[in-house]
Amino acid sequence: MRILLVEDDEYIAKPVAKDIRHQGHIVDVASDGISGWECAQAVEYDLILLDLMLPRLDGISLCKRLREAGCKTHILMLTAKDTIADKVLGLDTGADDYLVKPFDLEELAARIRALSRRVVEMQQTVIVQGLLELNLQSHTITYDGQPLALTPKEYVILECFLRNPTQVFTKANLLDKLWDLDKLSGEETVRTHITNIRRKLKAVGGSEDLIQTVYGVGYSFNSKLSKS
Repeated sequence: MRILLVEDDEYIAKPVAKDIRHQGHIVDVASDGISGWECAQAVEYDLILLDLMLPRLDGISLCKRLREAGCKTHILMLTAKDTIADKVLGLDTGADDYLVKPFDLEELAARIRALSRRVVEMQQTVIVQGLLELNLQSHTITYDGQPLALTPKEYVILECFLRNPTQVFTKANLLDKLWDLDKLSGEETVRTHITNIRRKLKAVGGSEDLIQTVYGVGYSFNSKLSKS
């Protein structure tokens, strides 16, 4: 996803932006409300992380301006105000979710994943890569019409590759994707899941090398092999 972070506190913005990039997303940072508005007008973002207390134009006003301009991008509001009135005001203005400061980066990552699933649901229901087809409604994957009997964790990993066929995933990237399912998973677990996915692909006539190892980095999807 492409994400806009509107946050004036660089001690928050820098680690948050770094963590978002670690998750495999593209992130732009704006340090005030007017700059955030200008970025949102120039680029079509999948998600906006919006601080409530901003110079030049506060987060509530920016959120309202975006919605009035027809912006459909999901907005996650970051606020140091933990009162019900402030939360209700943010949601009523058009925010999709809120997160109270100080927050843990792992919780922010989980919120981003949840909102990213909403983005995909709005955009499409089926992803096709060669002979592989991912149905986002039934949460199933087939190869040349044959269903793959995947565990939930294997499905999440293969889904990552089908959504991002040109991206190289490190084991840490994939562990982050598995966080909601198993907080105790380690890198060896990722390796085991990759092996199992390859075996199941081979069983239905696909190549084990559809998921290729990028030595010293991680794994990537071989789109050339997916067509044969």
